[in-house]
Amino acid sequence: MNPEFVLILVTAADTAEAELISQTLVEKKLVACCSIVNPVSSIFHWKGNIDRETEVLMILKSVKSHFNKIVKEVQKLHSYETPEIIAIPIIAGSEDYLNWIKNETKLD
Repeated sequence: MNPEFVLILVTAADTAEAELISQTLVEKKLVACCSIVNPVSSIFHWKGNIDRETEVLMILKSVKSHFNKIVKEVQKLHSYETPEIIAIPIIAGSEDYLNWIKNETKLD
């Protein structure tokens, strides 16, 4: 299976950071849409400790071929040393919605 479409999950420190990243990715046509979920509670290992943070989750809708460009852009804008950037394949979706993603992420 090699799905063309992906959901990319990215957490951010706050709403302002999430909005900046989302706006930039949409403007550059790297993603068709970004849904921002606020707040999310995260519990994780970091530098030998178990940490807890309130974060903001971005759910990006895009095409797999843009993933590496998205990673570079997020890393450039993100305040975290190691931001969460993971892709999940979309194995099915409405034809109209998937076509919309494809059309909105065509790079000039």
